[in-house]
Amino acid sequence: MRSISGLILLVTAATFYLYLLSTYLPPGPHHPRTGDEPVKSNENSDPDLGSEEHRTLKFPSDLEELRELAELLQFYKTEHTGYVLLLFCSAYLYKQSFAIPGSSFLNMLAGALFGPWQGLLLACLLTTMGSTFCYLLSRTFGKQHIVRLFPDKVALLQRKVEENRSSLFFFLLFLRFFPMTPNWFLNVTSPILNIPITMFFFSVFIGLIPYNFICVRTGSILSEISSLDDIFSWGTLLQLLAIACVALLPGALIKHYSHTHLKLDGLDQNGHHLNKKLR
Repeated sequence: MRSISGLILLVTAATFYLYLLSTYLPPGPHHPRTGDEPVKSNENSDPDLGSEEHRTLKFPSDLEELRELAELLQFYKTEHTGYVLLLFCSAYLYKQSFAIPGSSFLNMLAGALFGPWQGLLLACLLTTMGSTFCYLLSRTFGKQHIVRLFPDKVALLQRKVEENRSSLFFFLLFLRFFPMTPNWFLNVTSPILNIPITMFFFSVFIGLIPYNFICVRTGSILSEISSLDDIFSWGTLLQLLAIACVALLPGALIKHYSHTHLKLDGLDQNGHHLNKKLR
């Protein structure tokens, strides 16, 4: 009970911090909504027009909300780069640390705000840091509760980890490349499986590079698209093809390694039991 109270207190404090950060935006010109003309300053206009308004940002749930959020943050980024970076990092770590789904939209937002390469580096670092925080939170507050809530899945993963202990790092990479079990569940169960935190850290950083690359590069492309014609241009199609090739190559190498070195009987795409061998 004590551990649950501590976790609730931590989640509440983090939520309150993120709420304040996302609600009280720094002063600036009024954000031009889609289809509106930008507000032009003149001698009779207030230079801090819109600064008295409090806008509450929220996590995007679809591509339209993602585009609107990216436009707003790009607008603020021109004068408040540090604020936008702090807000983005805080929101990303919040989701990762507390195992909240939806990192794909934040990865795409990273590409739209910071470009494909800076966005990829930022996404990889934040994914790894947030997953490590989740690992530490699970180890501190939730080990016994996770075992009680998911006894069968934890037992299955425990058995697979022990069978692949000699190639544990590559086994962890395989689980990151292929969705045998959700990433959030692997984060919260890793302390129970006695996976060293250093190995966990680097398996997350390396194993999620293809996924982060796809999302970030897609976000950077979406930020450059202004019409449906742009989606089907040769340049965009070639970029998407390159993304697919780069992302599939490391996965293919890991899968080839797994056929001869890893024991994966009993795992399927959702981490459930299967009474057959991996084909």
